[in-house]
Amino acid sequence: MQDSRTNHGNPSGADQRLIDQYTELVTLSGALAHEIKNPLSTIRLNMELLAEDLNDAVSPRERRARNKIAVVQRECQRLQNLLDDFLNFARLRRLNLEPGDLNVVIRSVLDFFAPQAAEQQVEVIRYLDPDLPGVLLDRETLNAALLNFVLNAQQAMPGGGQLLVRTHGVTGGVALDLIDTGCGMDEKTAAKIFQAFYTTKPGGSGLGLPTALKIIEAHNGRISVESEVNRGTKFTIFFPTPPRIGKTRGEI
Repeated sequence: MQDSRTNHGNPSGADQRLIDQYTELVTLSGALAHEIKNPLSTIRLNMELLAEDLNDAVSPRERRARNKIAVVQRECQRLQNLLDDFLNFARLRRLNLEPGDLNVVIRSVLDFFAPQAAEQQVEVIRYLDPDLPGVLLDRETLNAALLNFVLNAQQAMPGGGQLLVRTHGVTGGVALDLIDTGCGMDEKTAAKIFQAFYTTKPGGSGLGLPTALKIIEAHNGRISVESEVNRGTKFTIFFPTPPRIGKTRGEI
């Protein structure tokens, strides 16, 4: 089982220097990614114009040129997606944590996911505790993180399956279980899934789950994962209940 925990202590002087260095590195990396996106956009635009010129390709030479352009366009799109994922991962911003109902966020994610789930023959089973205590959350970023976990489960079930989504109270907070009947992972793979750029998916950026982890940790939460090959995977996400935060009911 992998368990990601957040350190809540005050940083020492040496730790603060490391944080400052990390912040500078992230800022430079983000600036570099933006600089790459500019010429990439120019390349994509010119490839689109060339593709339009060859829409009515007749000769074998023209058709070969059109096919080569299509390859460049696909690779440009893949690079664009990678840069977008990287910028999301590297972006530094303070979350706006407010009292809220975790169930409301989960319902929003699952409702958005419902058409894709139906198309992929994924049955979503909900067990959301109606008496779940309120927690501090940033709805926008948490929505993105939870959607990443749901999509990850769907991708693990290419032939369809079941996704159980369950919330319940635990000591000191609340927990969200996401249990799929997908392909599962061996212990070696499970140990690496939150490492940046690690992926087992063709064309994947390897930044989806690391970004989701950063968001959960920014909520002072933690994640554990249990998985078995050919049986499925269970993610458990814990959120602490702050003092004097009672039940916060949201609209259904």
